[in-house]
Amino acid sequence: MRSRLRRLVLGATALFTAASALPAAAATAGQAEQHPSPDGLSAVIRYTEYGIPHILAKNYADLGFGTGWAQAADEVCTLADGFVTLRGERSRYFGADAPAGGDLSAARTNLASDLYFRGVRESRTVEKLLAERAPVGPSREVRDMMRGWAAGYNAWLRQKKITDPACADVPWVRPVTELDVAARGLAIASISGEGRFVDTITAAQPPTGAGAGTGAPSARTPGAKTVAKAAGELWGDPGMGSNAVAFRGDTTANGRGLLLGNPHYPWDGGRRFWQSQQTIPGELNVSGGSLLGTPAISIGFNAHVAWSHTVSTGIPANFHQLTLDPDDPTTYLVDGRPERMKKRTVTVAVKDGTPVTRTQWWTRYGPVVTSLSSQVPLPWTGKAAYALNDPNAANLRFADTSLGFSKARSTADVLASLDRHQGIPWVNTIAADRAGHSLYTQSQVLPRITDELAERCSTELGRTTYPASGIAILDGSRGDCALGSDPGAVVPGIFGPARMPTLKDAPYAENSNGTAWMTNADRPLTGYERIFGTVGTQLGLRTRGAIEDVDAMADRGGLTVRDLQRQQFANRVPAGDLAAGDVARACTALPGGTATGSDGTAVDVTGACDELRVWDRTMDTGSRGALLFDRFWRRLEQAVPAGRLWKVPFSAADPVRTPNTLNTDAPGFSTALADAVAELRAAGIALDAPLGAHQFVVRDGKRLPVPGGTGRLGVWNVIEPAWDAAGGGYTDVPFGSSHLQAVGWDGSRCPVARTLLTYSQSSNPKSPHFADQTRLFSGEKWVTSRFCEKDIRSSPKLKVVRVHERR
Repeated sequence: MRSRLRRLVLGATALFTAASALPAAAATAGQAEQHPSPDGLSAVIRYTEYGIPHILAKNYADLGFGTGWAQAADEVCTLADGFVTLRGERSRYFGADAPAGGDLSAARTNLASDLYFRGVRESRTVEKLLAERAPVGPSREVRDMMRGWAAGYNAWLRQKKITDPACADVPWVRPVTELDVAARGLAIASISGEGRFVDTITAAQPPTGAGAGTGAPSARTPGAKTVAKAAGELWGDPGMGSNAVAFRGDTTANGRGLLLGNPHYPWDGGRRFWQSQQTIPGELNVSGGSLLGTPAISIGFNAHVAWSHTVSTGIPANFHQLTLDPDDPTTYLVDGRPERMKKRTVTVAVKDGTPVTRTQWWTRYGPVVTSLSSQVPLPWTGKAAYALNDPNAANLRFADTSLGFSKARSTADVLASLDRHQGIPWVNTIAADRAGHSLYTQSQVLPRITDELAERCSTELGRTTYPASGIAILDGSRGDCALGSDPGAVVPGIFGPARMPTLKDAPYAENSNGTAWMTNADRPLTGYERIFGTVGTQLGLRTRGAIEDVDAMADRGGLTVRDLQRQQFANRVPAGDLAAGDVARACTALPGGTATGSDGTAVDVTGACDELRVWDRTMDTGSRGALLFDRFWRRLEQAVPAGRLWKVPFSAADPVRTPNTLNTDAPGFSTALADAVAELRAAGIALDAPLGAHQFVVRDGKRLPVPGGTGRLGVWNVIEPAWDAAGGGYTDVPFGSSHLQAVGWDGSRCPVARTLLTYSQSSNPKSPHFADQTRLFSGEKWVTSRFCEKDIRSSPKLKVVRVHERR
């Protein structure tokens, strides 16, 4: 294998120059022959159908170079916009008050984003982490990939013309460095921790005057329900989600494992996935999706193992309540000894304005913050303040963990990479291998908050937040309340590998963003700390529907990749299966066939009764009644409290089938039905209209029907479209199913894999790969992966280019 692939590299180098037939988004024909720089960074990129690059390189630096080049070819504007964020220059180019976009943090304005990211840069956080020895810092291989990625991106900028109108001829598209690439990785790792709190980190200021004497924050302790709601807003973010299932060999047709990965991510911006295959002959050969701006495969497969991720229920950060020096609100006490906060003074350039200078305040625990959410303030008074602890704000280990997956030959190797590098920030890992093993693990970087520590050290507010949501608020004035260290932990203050909820070799291992508890209905996981998630609590509809589906698949047995494909596009609506019949019967029983809307208007709903009775309970594009039920269900959830929605309550003894039996007597039921019917009629949408006529995206001026539905209905194939009644219904998809992969193995050396990047490979509207896979998604079709050499070389769309630096 090694010598054969090396011969291919040499052959490709001899036959093709850097001007050879790149996709239209990437190349301008007629370039002169290019000569490598003294570094000699180069790669061979072979493009197959749908613009998927297969990057062939001699070493990790060259592999990073080819990856950076190819990502720039498809996504230069999105990438450049992200680097503006990381440099803290959004206010300079786009204005201080403009929305920050949300790709790399939750900052509401460019100014807040700039103050935070420029502060990170000026504190030299990334340089310090790069200087650490592996596994705390990145390995030599990952450093080479980051350096190569930056060189490849820069080479593309120098050698090619930007055709994407989003950033053609703008001053903010500039070369990058290895430091920029590392900073992007750090921002991704901390996006659910410090990234959530950018606004309050940059706004927190010590009290002055009368404010300095305000009483302790615990005087305004919110209720458990308010805290749980706040946690849901923070760490139940609909902007990231996923499904994944791994099947053990005894459930499959050939005794080998199967994996279906279905991450739910934004369709636009810097959190998009990008497809590639990365090959270093004799060293590495892996296909999959990378998060933009990162050099390694994030989710994918090789000849032996496949893996995917789902956003976990773990709470990735905690708080420490500080006891302040009564004479100085910027000094706090630990075991009676004073410690001064560190000032981080940051100046940000502003477009058409004077620079803005602000001060942030940092402690041994992390930055001072002044709120958990809009409902839960954490005021900085003369007596107390709060600091945020996010262990992922010092985590550059994600790339090494992913690279370990890429080289793995089994699920055991996947787990070994997690144990060694401990770099997964906010997701679960699900994997299967060709030997028939399955794996689920919530091996992620979490602050080491044990239930014992929370019981012993929680503040008054923390005694409410921790059991309600897993958010720990500890007494920062006590040294014995430090997080401590676990055996095997890479750094202090996080859990070691032995603490991670893990399920090995179950017939199936499934996660749809629920807790580890119900990874497999017959083998529930228990015994983990509250910060990882709950045990014995009500499941979401998507988790319930997924477990029903995959449990039935495992019982049936004889599974193949085709069964995974069918599951992805089954588009079953668990909420419909549970409730549509009850809705139709209650609808029919309404006196006179009318219901009163929220505005007091009587609405004839008889047509809705008929449609809901015959609806096929799917969100297929041809399904009639699907749109009606979707709009009704959204209104019902707003009108009826969750505790009154069902007649049969949740039971931990039967978590997949309870709660059930819709409470059609609940106040608000008939109002929700009337409002949904009135809404569709006002928009000129027939109650029996096929879903695809009103759930679509527009690409190249054409409507593409979109299958799938909202996760609140329990649909596996999650699509969270934007409602625009005047525009025809659901006219955009900002978030949903993204990089799909259905993977298995047969007796050959080649994995049996089908993939689909729902929003296509390039966000450049002038690229031929701007909408090609989106059209496939519309038709529920897949791409047959070309992994082995014979398959790559036989592609009718094969285009080969050798890319390298100029002197």
